[in-house]
Amino acid sequence: MSKVLGTSTVPGGFRARLADAWARNDSLLCVGLDPDPARFPGAMRGRADRIFEFCRDIVDATAAEACAFKPQIAYFASQRAEDQLEALIAHIRERHPGLPVILDAKRGDIGATAEQYAREAFERYQADALTVNPYMGMDSIEPYLAWRDRGVIVLCRTSNAGGSDLQALALAGMEGGQMHEKLYQRVARLVAGPWNTSGQCALVVGATFPEELADVRRIVGDDLPILVPGIGAQGGDIDASVKAGRTMDGTGMAINSSRAILYASAGDDYAEAARRVARETREAINRARRQA
Repeated sequence: MSKVLGTSTVPGGFRARLADAWARNDSLLCVGLDPDPARFPGAMRGRADRIFEFCRDIVDATAAEACAFKPQIAYFASQRAEDQLEALIAHIRERHPGLPVILDAKRGDIGATAEQYAREAFERYQADALTVNPYMGMDSIEPYLAWRDRGVIVLCRTSNAGGSDLQALALAGMEGGQMHEKLYQRVARLVAGPWNTSGQCALVVGATFPEELADVRRIVGDDLPILVPGIGAQGGDIDASVKAGRTMDGTGMAINSSRAILYASAGDDYAEAARRVARETREAINRARRQA
């Protein structure tokens, strides 16, 4: 896919690809790819040159259970493994073309620098979507929106405890009839409204804050997908998250699990163990969808 200019959502863009994956695999599970060579199994342990092999095996084992994959760029860059990240995304696009790739980089800068970050994500790595930080405002988001077939996933209410330091702050004054709304609520309104010029925006809201997740869903309605980190190792509750964040049709979310799947086994059966945990997680999410 290439850079596409226009004013409407591009058919076959990120939102359409994600919705197709929800339906095809009956899954809201996003598999996070955070490869740490120190935790690799057996003879791979400590081998940064085996990052592609390890992640490829995880991808191939879990693709039928997932709606998306989310490689975290820092785990590759810190090991000088950017070429392996390129190869991994190329592998996903070739072998599992229906599953979107979300590059988790949390970029946040303005002007020409943001344009280069967009080229890095969408040209070099060929990602379907990118996580971005809204702290610098609309002109830090705008360069990514020029790529109208790609997703722009904006941090809103993150899963870490320290996110409350800023995201939960009440804002003075009134806007849109909302007195003293909190910062994360303002971000949600902006992303659902004037910032969503491409129709390809989404939000990040952590599973560790189900009340805020429900609040964001009320603000944005059924129009925006929400990437939900924080289940598994971070302790977020699947049932509470699904109840809070799903849309009326029972979709609308990409619920991410990384370490619990990647490191389900320290033995040679790591890929099969990852498949088993991914299937169990997908089934737990689907039970919660039915109950909700």
